[in-house]
Amino acid sequence: MTGVTIATIPSGVPGLDEVLGGGIPHLSFNLVVGGPGCGKTTLGHQIAFTNATKANRALYISIIGEPPLKMLRYQQQFSFFDAAKVGEAVRFIHLGEEARSGGLGRVLDRIVEEVARTNPAIVVVDSFRSMMHADKEPAAALDVQDFIQRLSIHLTTCEATTFLIGELSHDAEPESPIFTVADGIVALSQSTDRNSVVRKLQVVKMRGQGQMPGLQTMRISRDGVSVFPRLLTPDEHVKPSAPALRLETGDKTLDEMFGGGVPSGYSVLVCGPSGSGKTVLSNEFILAGAQRGEPGIIAVFERRPNDYLQTTPFGTEFQQLIREKKLDVLYLRPLDLSIDETLLEIRNAALRIGAKRIVIDSLSGLELALAPTFRDDFRESLYRIVGALTGVGATLLSTVELDDSYNFLRLSPHGIAFLSDAIVLQRYVEIDSELRRAIAVVKVRGSEHSKELREYAIEAGRLKVRAPLRNYDGLLTGRPRLRVPGKDP
Repeated sequence: MTGVTIATIPSGVPGLDEVLGGGIPHLSFNLVVGGPGCGKTTLGHQIAFTNATKANRALYISIIGEPPLKMLRYQQQFSFFDAAKVGEAVRFIHLGEEARSGGLGRVLDRIVEEVARTNPAIVVVDSFRSMMHADKEPAAALDVQDFIQRLSIHLTTCEATTFLIGELSHDAEPESPIFTVADGIVALSQSTDRNSVVRKLQVVKMRGQGQMPGLQTMRISRDGVSVFPRLLTPDEHVKPSAPALRLETGDKTLDEMFGGGVPSGYSVLVCGPSGSGKTVLSNEFILAGAQRGEPGIIAVFERRPNDYLQTTPFGTEFQQLIREKKLDVLYLRPLDLSIDETLLEIRNAALRIGAKRIVIDSLSGLELALAPTFRDDFRESLYRIVGALTGVGATLLSTVELDDSYNFLRLSPHGIAFLSDAIVLQRYVEIDSELRRAIAVVKVRGSEHSKELREYAIEAGRLKVRAPLRNYDGLLTGRPRLRVPGKDP
């Protein structure tokens, strides 16, 4: 028996179709729920304006709440709003008087009349919660159930894709009859954590489709609602067991320490204290790639791109690469970011220019830029970042700040060293009453690499790796001792 393919319509919301499993099922009866200010009305308008044409009209019905004139005053601020469609392709009606005087029965009659008159392809009813409380008779609960069933059957028969918007909670009212009748349920929520507000979306139910499980981050901007789906994890990517291609870092001695350069497709963690040259190393890595026709991405969090380009010695070269679309410097909004939003923006930029090298400078700045609610899962988030970005065929280099501690050797905060395929450690050491820098390649997965601790310097804005520090013991302890020939250490 051949299965029937269910057609879908686009939501017009970036990221939402992917979460829904391919779009909104045609002729489906959907419920959009959530508390005040979550974006329910904006989502309803965005779907309506995206799909409405003169041939396939949208009917937007408001109940008891704000009249269309007031609602449109605010909705027209969004970029998806098209004034030319109002009244022709998108029709607005207000049924407040019917709800007050005639209850659910009169509301249903008017909806049936308007649907018959306009023959819409999209119907949005806002707010459904007010209809549930419009009838105060003792048998109101039964009337509500009958109303929902009749409305669902009628709108489906009229070949309309329907959205009922209401301040319902799927968790608090799981036995409400509407949750049984609905083909799809989309729940919106928002939470305040210290000074940040985070909005999330969950597709609780979507008949006939493999929707993406879990909570997805969403944002409301001048473009309307955007959804940032959770991306693939490293387990879903296949990484070559023995990469053949090695990438130059910009310093030949450091390439030798890696065993011939950074293996292509690897994630590299550069860790060290403030001022140790992590950004210099990452900039040289990007420039070395660009010189060999490998476009790059730099994601920064502490400084805006112009400030970043002015402080790097490669500012002139980077600006030229940006003009040639071989480099993109991303500044991601601080203080209320989500990992999924950050990841999606970096990945889209990488796909846009075909990036082969990606730098995150720095993970410490990324953590501070995140909304507090996402910092608790920072380790798990980095796991997904590594998998998603190396999964697009790029080599990822991330910098992270460490406090110089001489009581123990730590390679990364949050215990994230195991997520990286290669680790470069930078340290300050005191030698002959002088503060000097030391560098080591601690790890290169599946490859031989140098175990030496070498001195390095930053000269004319470039990192120069020098000779091994062979004549000292205890360099990483903070108390180095000059080795005396003929004596045991």
